[in-house]
Amino acid sequence: MPEEVLFKFEQQMERNEIADYLRTVADSLESGGPISLEAGGDSVTMTPPARPTFEIKAERETSSSAPDKPGELGLEFELEWTEGDEESGSGELSIE
Repeated sequence: MPEEVLFKFEQQMERNEIADYLRTVADSLESGGPISLEAGGDSVTMTPPARPTFEIKAERETSSSAPDKPGELGLEFELEWTEGDEESGSGELSIE
């Protein structure tokens, strides 16, 4: 299925600034309200359903052209849902 990017933002910032953004998202999720994103003239508002799919991915990207150089580490948090659907997955997660 083709992917359409509705909003994208990428910028280096302090960890406490990132935590503030994540808290705002967490507060919106907890209250059941919409999540609005805005930067550089672009904006999108989405309202996740009561039980979206939650994905966490920790990854290391390495360059095949320079395998001796350090890789780039990443931690991704993703919420997914089908438009108009309330499906959910199963399982438990622990974050420390």
